[in-house]
Amino acid sequence: MAVDDFPVPAPSDSKPQGSVARLIQVAKSQVGYIEGPKDNETKYGAYTKANFQPWCGSFVNWCANEAGVKIPNTVYTPGGAAAFKKANAWIDGDLADPEPGDIAYFDFPADGVDRISHVGIVIEDNGDGTVWCIEGNTTGDGKKGSQRNGGEACKKLRAFKKNPKKVQISIVGFGRPKFKGGGSAPKAESSAPAAKEDTNKKCPHCGGPLN
Repeated sequence: MAVDDFPVPAPSDSKPQGSVARLIQVAKSQVGYIEGPKDNETKYGAYTKANFQPWCGSFVNWCANEAGVKIPNTVYTPGGAAAFKKANAWIDGDLADPEPGDIAYFDFPADGVDRISHVGIVIEDNGDGTVWCIEGNTTGDGKKGSQRNGGEACKKLRAFKKNPKKVQISIVGFGRPKFKGGGSAPKAESSAPAAKEDTNKKCPHCGGPLN
């Protein structure tokens, strides 16, 4: 596929460089890209100097660079996850409350690789234990092929918790980049009820009510 296929739209006021919206715009612009002509040959691998190797991590790094978003090198996906953990910008899937722009890390059950082996970009949280992601080097829905080395850039429905859609749980955790205009490390969900504000304030000296 030619390098100039799937061009990136120009940034705009609503999607400025460094923002979540810009990262998602860049990722969406690449959906449908297919590697080739050689196995694992892509513009993403050429950018990371890892051409002809599995390219899901190269895809994520390329998208982040095009969007002006700084993330760890995640060509080797376990290394990318470790870097997010070291930066205190990681949350395990079973505790996560993911947001668009998060970087999702996968370990597919029964794929023969017992470690993180795939990565993608969250574009939407469905609020039910599933998210929509855009991923490089996976396989489109309805097609036979590897989920972590399928040769396409696709939009995929993925799960990080047990969910009513019964989507197989494959996301082990999320890293959160620092975006311009906001963004911080993911927060774990708390099962404890939020404390209510005390509206009946009392005098610290006499204990009487304050008007």
